Amino acid sequence: MPAFTQEQVKLSLGKLQDPETGRALKKQIHDVSVDGNHLAAKVGLTSFAMPIKDSFAQEVSDHLRSEFPDADVKVEIVEHVRPATPLGQVGLKAKAVIAVAAGKGGVGKSTAATSLAIGLRRAGCSVGLLDADVYGPSLPHLTGTRGQVTKADGKILPMVADGIPLMSIGFMVPPGEAVIWRGPMLHSAVTTFVRDTDWGELDYLIIDMPPGTGDIALSLSQLLPLTGAVIVCTPQEVALIDAIKAVGMFRKVKIPVLGLIENMSSFVCPDNGKSYDIFGKGGAKEYARQDKIAFLGEIPISIPLRERGDAGKMGENFDDPDIAPYLDAIARQLVQTLANNAKANPVQVQLPVLG
Repeated sequence: MPAFTQEQVKLSLGKLQDPETGRALKKQIHDVSVDGNHLAAKVGLTSFAMPIKDSFAQEVSDHLRSEFPDADVKVEIVEHVRPATPLGQVGLKAKAVIAVAAGKGGVGKSTAATSLAIGLRRAGCSVGLLDADVYGPSLPHLTGTRGQVTKADGKILPMVADGIPLMSIGFMVPPGEAVIWRGPMLHSAVTTFVRDTDWGELDYLIIDMPPGTGDIALSLSQLLPLTGAVIVCTPQEVALIDAIKAVGMFRKVKIPVLGLIENMSSFVCPDNGKSYDIFGKGGAKEYARQDKIAFLGEIPISIPLRERGDAGKMGENFDDPDIAPYLDAIARQLVQTLANNAKANPVQVQLPVLG
């Protein structure tokens, strides 16, 4: 007789929490088999949490080995399908809406937002990317996407790059034409991008925000429930001052700050392999520690990364062994932060009201 039963294993696994919702894992236990002292468990993970698949598998394995010390444990992680529910009055089907922002221009915010979207997509998530920088749209150039969007059945059909649906004012106005709009028109444009685009069903909608602390953040906070904001800055003191202002602005409109990304953190010279901290290093990480904000990672100064951005080939950065680890780590850390938040505050199941 085995020292443990299939039912005991299932009950034990049910103590764990789903990284997406924070709820008990019970419905995601796809299969458990016990053969002597061999224990095999097949556990479901939603595409939303796939960037942390390896750490989740380790968590499940460690838990089972702790609960059943004599067991030879084998864990397999499989996809567990959970549809997204419409958000707010606009009906956007996305599990998380992340604003990527910066307190000032020129810190690489659009590069970070695009890289984050690609990193999540490559890890197995369903991702959309919205360029909310109406005055200076960078998304068409960074993704190498050209042309004008069209409509079908009353919905705007987004462009697609690297498997990611894209929307930008750059797909609606001729290249090089200036957009001169006031606040109400900005609000209307953002509403149109979110509500009238055929995004499909998403795990994440990543929004590349305009630089600074303007009207767009307020419009978005009124339009739909944002999961949170990611702030991009460079290491030097003057950039951190502006990043702190951006953090304060999001907190003022009740949007959680999920973490900081430090861009241009160092430069590795291709001639001698030495690392140079041109703008300093670690300033964002230290500020994040002091303000109890998650530090999502850093992006080094890289000539190939810049060249691929100029050429509209951002996806190729993920095949570069010198760059990919930094970008993958940021996507993974964002999802881990969301998982930690979900575990601390599990999503409440809405039960039907019985008459």
